[in-house]
Amino acid sequence: MTLSKELWAANQDLAQACLKHPFVQGIGDGTLEQAKFAYYVGQDAFFLEAFARAYSIAAAKAPDSLGFTTFHNLASEALEELRLHSGYASQWGINLDSVEPGATTRRYTDFLLATAWGRDVGLTAAAMSPCMRLYAFLGEQLAGNGIPNHQYADWIRTYSSPDFQSLTKQLESLVDNYAITNPVVHSTYRYPMFCERDFFQAAWILE
Repeated sequence: MTLSKELWAANQDLAQACLKHPFVQGIGDGTLEQAKFAYYVGQDAFFLEAFARAYSIAAAKAPDSLGFTTFHNLASEALEELRLHSGYASQWGINLDSVEPGATTRRYTDFLLATAWGRDVGLTAAAMSPCMRLYAFLGEQLAGNGIPNHQYADWIRTYSSPDFQSLTKQLESLVDNYAITNPVVHSTYRYPMFCERDFFQAAWILE
């Protein structure tokens, strides 16, 4: 078993907690309150900018051309995802320029950026991988019976797409190439899984 698969398998409790969260289930069946989704879109846009920055930091620190190229490509794709959120924002009447990050969002982004600046690229990849793998998993699960026809269908379509699955695998390849199995990499992976669960909860309660 590769390290990325080992880490994902070790965090199935949190993956299931996210899947079963009422916020995610509300996206799945289309019943989520629009105000909660709007809050989430604003917070996620702030998060994605930090995510792209963390990729860029890792690219600059990558020890070889493959790592540099892959991190750089993933940063570009994160910015493309941010443009998707701009489309959501227009649809939902959100001004992304005025979004203030909530405490949960800030805690997550501060962790990612501190890891990117202060640790090696293997740990940075391990810190970033949960977000991508979890969203690929959620998209796949919510699209299990086909893409539904409701207001959140585009969200499900994006994260269940083969393109997103491919990006997830690219990031996991960086974990496998640069990280090593030890307690630090396991804790570095698990903390963002808690952050993901808390991120959905913050949107659910409109933190």
